[in-house]
Amino acid sequence: MGRSSGLPILNAMPSDETPPSSSPVPTVPTVPIAPTVPIAVSDAVHVGVLVAPRLPAGVRSEVETGLEAALRERVGDVAWRVTVLSEAVTAGPSESVEVMDAARHVLLERDWDLVLVVTDLPLTEGRRAVVSTCSPVHGVGVVSFPALGTVHTRARTTTLLAQVAMTLVGTDDRDSLRQLAGDTPEGEGESAVRYAARVIGGNVGLLLAMVRANRPWRLAIGLSRALSVAGATAILTLVTTDLWLLADAYGIARFALLGAGSILAVTLTLVLGAGLWERPRTRRQRRQVSLFNAATLATVVLGVAALFLALLVVSWLGALLLVDSSVLRQVLGHQPGAAAYVRIAWVTACLATTGGALGAGLETDAAVRAAAYTTSDAPDTETAEGSSPPR
Repeated sequence: MGRSSGLPILNAMPSDETPPSSSPVPTVPTVPIAPTVPIAVSDAVHVGVLVAPRLPAGVRSEVETGLEAALRERVGDVAWRVTVLSEAVTAGPSESVEVMDAARHVLLERDWDLVLVVTDLPLTEGRRAVVSTCSPVHGVGVVSFPALGTVHTRARTTTLLAQVAMTLVGTDDRDSLRQLAGDTPEGEGESAVRYAARVIGGNVGLLLAMVRANRPWRLAIGLSRALSVAGATAILTLVTTDLWLLADAYGIARFALLGAGSILAVTLTLVLGAGLWERPRTRRQRRQVSLFNAATLATVVLGVAALFLALLVVSWLGALLLVDSSVLRQVLGHQPGAAAYVRIAWVTACLATTGGALGAGLETDAAVRAAAYTTSDAPDTETAEGSSPPR
C-alpha cells in the first residue's frame, strides 16, 4: 500500500505582485491525511501447510494460490498469511496422533499459528481410515490426499484444508481469531510464570474456543482401561458397609475435598504420565506452548469432571437398586433419607474416579493423547465421487 509523504499541504497564498485592489484568494482549511499503514505480518493468522514431496507439483501450486483466498472468503475481516512447504512429516504409514506430533514440532520451530498437513499416505485412527483429522489444541490438521478420490482432487484439497482450518479455530468469532494472530511481547525481566499468566489472561476467548472444539467430555470414552477400573471400583464400593458409615459422617467440606482430590489424581496421571505437558525449547515458542498447556489442562480437567459426574449418576442409580433401605437403617442406626443415597453415591464416585487414575496409568501414551485431543474427521467432507468419506 502507498503511504503519504507526510509533508504538510500548503495553501495558495497571494503573491507580492498581486494588485492591492484584487481580492485575496481565500484559504481552505486542510485536514491532515493519516498515512495508510499496511497490516503487519504479526497481526495475521499464519497458517503453514506441509505438502508431501511425492504429491503432484500442481497440488502445492493450487494450495499456494487458492488457500489464502478460501480462508478470506470464510473470514474476510481477519488477515491471513499462508506458507506452503514441500516436506514429509513422517517416513512411513502412521496413525493420526504420530503425524500430529511431528507436525506440532514443525509449527513450534517455525512459529506458525496453525499447521495443515497434506500427506500422500493413508490416514488411520486405529483400524479406521479417515479423510481428514484435526486437533484444535495442537493447532494441527491433516488431510489424506489418496482418500480424496480421483476427480478434482487439487481444488478439493484446498477446500478441505480451509474447512480443517476453520475446525481448528473452533469458531468464526473475530476476537478469538485476532487473539490467535496477535503477539504477546515479553516484558524485560518478566518471569516465565508471569508471562504465561499474561498470555492466558489475554487469550481467554481463544482458549475457550480451542477447548470447546476439542470436545473434552469425550475424553473418558477413549480410555477403556480407565473406565474398566473405575466401574469395578464403583461396584465393590457400593456394597461396603464401612463406606455407608463414612458417607453418613462426612460433612460438605470433606465431600468437596474428596471430589477435587479424585479429579486432580486422574488429571495429573494423564497429563504427566502421558507427557502432555510441553516445555518451550526457545523463547519465541513460549506463547504457543503456554496456550497449548492451558488448553490441554482445561481439556483434561473438564473431561475428568465429566467422567466424575457420569460415575456419580451411575453410583446413585446403583445405590437405589443395590442398597436395601432396611439394611442401611440397621447399619446407620437411623432412618435413611434421600440424602443418604446421594452421600453414598458421592463417595463411591470419588473412589471410582481415583481408581480410574490407576487404569489411566495403564494406558499407552498414544491412547491417552488420542483421547485427550479427540481428533476427528473435518465436517462436511465428501469423496470426489460424492460418497461419504471412509470411516
